[in-house]
Amino acid sequence: MANNRIGEKLQHLHRSGQKGLAWLIDPEKYPKPSQLKTTYNLDLCSKVDLILIGGSLMVKSNMDSTLQMLRNYSEEVPLVIFPGNVIQVSPYADGILFLSLISGRNPEFLIGQQVTAAPLIAHCRLEALATAYLLIGGGEISSVHYMSQSLPIPMNKPNIAMATALAGKYLGMNYFFLDAGSGSKTPVPSAIIRTVKKHTQSPILVGGGIDSLEKAKAAWEAGADLVVMGNGVEKNPGLLTEVLDYLQVFNVSLNIN
Repeated sequence: MANNRIGEKLQHLHRSGQKGLAWLIDPEKYPKPSQLKTTYNLDLCSKVDLILIGGSLMVKSNMDSTLQMLRNYSEEVPLVIFPGNVIQVSPYADGILFLSLISGRNPEFLIGQQVTAAPLIAHCRLEALATAYLLIGGGEISSVHYMSQSLPIPMNKPNIAMATALAGKYLGMNYFFLDAGSGSKTPVPSAIIRTVKKHTQSPILVGGGIDSLEKAKAAWEAGADLVVMGNGVEKNPGLLTEVLDYLQVFNVSLNIN
């Protein structure tokens, strides 16, 4: 059976007040995994809390080869699948965010894809993290909105986000991913992060539109336990180092105090 080290890591961040960072890598953008080595300093893989692998537009699977290469740089850091569909399940990962898109009403992403993927996850012995996935939108249509054929929760409706997250908690979901969508111009508002954290009292992951240290800080200050950065790092690889440097000082200061 898969162990629970990924869940324990997220729960530790939640309980301790420390903040975490996940690096999201979309294999579809790198047909040859070796391209990752020429684009990024992969030694940084060992400094983040999680490496997420996946993307909403993947139509072919080079997950295995990408995960095998990243393993060389992340022996101690969990490789976690962030799935867009069932072809993204791989035995070379440590775990998978077992997402249910509870902000939408498309049954395929509420339970359909999950039923298909479940036997594969069991066969691969992945740690499955029951995660409520909430899309938060400000008007523009992101890739994940389009591919999931579902409307996002409006950014000015924190009470709807709160009620949706509470429903996920009562259904037994342990983690909550608030996502503005890859490349969004506007990240998830602090008011939504704050109210979801207050009412779920659970680990909160926040991604989409976080393309600066200031936006990462705002998400953490509002209650995010783990910030997810992907598109922002693609545009500015140096951003990952900047955020990691800040995070190291912040978490050390907690221990001092």
